[in-house]
Amino acid sequence: MCSLYVDVGYLLSSAAVRVTGTSLRSGVHVDYAPLIDALVRQAERMSELSVLRVHWYDSAKDGVPDPQQQRIGELPQVKLRLGRFGMDGQQKGVDLRIGLDLVTHARNGAADVFILVSGDDDLTEAVEEAQVHGVQVILLAVPNTENKPHGISRHLIRAADRLEILHPETVDQTVAKVEMPPPTPPTPQPVAVVPRQPQVKATPRDLAGLAHPGALRPSPSVLVYSAATGREPQVTTEYEDPAELAEQIDSVVINVLTAFRKSATEEALAELKAGKPSIPRDIDKALLTDLSDRRGEFDLSEQVRHKLRAQFWIKYDEAQ
Repeated sequence: MCSLYVDVGYLLSSAAVRVTGTSLRSGVHVDYAPLIDALVRQAERMSELSVLRVHWYDSAKDGVPDPQQQRIGELPQVKLRLGRFGMDGQQKGVDLRIGLDLVTHARNGAADVFILVSGDDDLTEAVEEAQVHGVQVILLAVPNTENKPHGISRHLIRAADRLEILHPETVDQTVAKVEMPPPTPPTPQPVAVVPRQPQVKATPRDLAGLAHPGALRPSPSVLVYSAATGREPQVTTEYEDPAELAEQIDSVVINVLTAFRKSATEEALAELKAGKPSIPRDIDKALLTDLSDRRGEFDLSEQVRHKLRAQFWIKYDEAQ
């Protein structure tokens, strides 16, 4: 028998990158039943064994499944395993659950071949420990637009017995870009005619104030907020190439904002505006994931996170 372990965060964010160019999960619609069926068929062909069970690892608010997750958990041979969302919007407990299951199932001889759909470096030790108990571990990566593996840790690749790529047509046939119709423009209202007010000429005293720089000009003040804390971040140090970092942040923010605006309902757009300066969890996760991929850094520094979140609202305001 073989057993399938699916890190849903990795699967869907990587599939979204292939379909939309950003990892924002709300930017794609997923047909879960045919997707899981295709995963099972490919796993059986790869291992030449029957699939015992699909372990489906995802996050949920307070660990309680939403209606979609409940439906997935009711599919044949699917075991739903849920972690929680942290304060920063990142999933908590998912990697730990995957790692514990890999080791426990290997120790108990649950299956001969484990197929892991994930790219997380934190699973390297669990993979190696499972192999100690005589289990073969195969990585199944999501393809990018060039049909190459997306978001797989090099340490994890070295630890696994081999690396395979999910059939591109599986993603293309089960994951689609979401594009909401543009909002209906409001009905023009009659404009009241306001009588023109007489112009007032500047007095010599008014003109005298212009002779002193700053006399009529308020001193500039810029306050940048952290979406996570609502407080002004600490002064950050300069990076080796701040221009490159700024370009990467701009590119990521524009891509995520564009994908969100195309897929969001009018209610979601209003909620985003009303919640400012907080950034919704799914958007924040997409921003962090995409910039991590762009920079090749698994864990972004707090300074980079502050810059990224601040730039999100700057670009948001510019587009209004």
